[in-house]
Amino acid sequence: MSYFDIMGVAATGMSAQRIRISAISSNLANAQTTKTAEGGPYKRKDVIFQTIMEGENSGGVKVDRVVADEKPPLLKYEPQHPDANEEGYVAYPNINPIEEMVNMLEASRSYEANTTMLNTAKQLAMRALEIGKA
Repeated sequence: MSYFDIMGVAATGMSAQRIRISAISSNLANAQTTKTAEGGPYKRKDVIFQTIMEGENSGGVKVDRVVADEKPPLLKYEPQHPDANEEGYVAYPNINPIEEMVNMLEASRSYEANTTMLNTAKQLAMRALEIGKA
């Protein structure tokens, strides 16, 4: 695997985690959204990754798709809420902020690991060039 392959793998991982962090941020921002343009409460988004295998020794990861969580909404009895149904229940997104924060931490650590891998590959390439000068 060449230095460029290593850098490519790290770059695809960073790009995929950036999209994941964006989806998690959207989930957290819309955790109390009871009405969307599509109707009903906001649906939690989840990012699905896919491995990239091109040739014998290269790889990486890409975002295959972003899917909406199909779990039923959480119903809370709030008869004064403008989005309450005829029984007085409001449908809230099925989003657990603690779970989302753990996912955010995991995604940011993965992004950080890919950044470290990219920088290490760059340093190794620079040292290899210095050896060639001597």
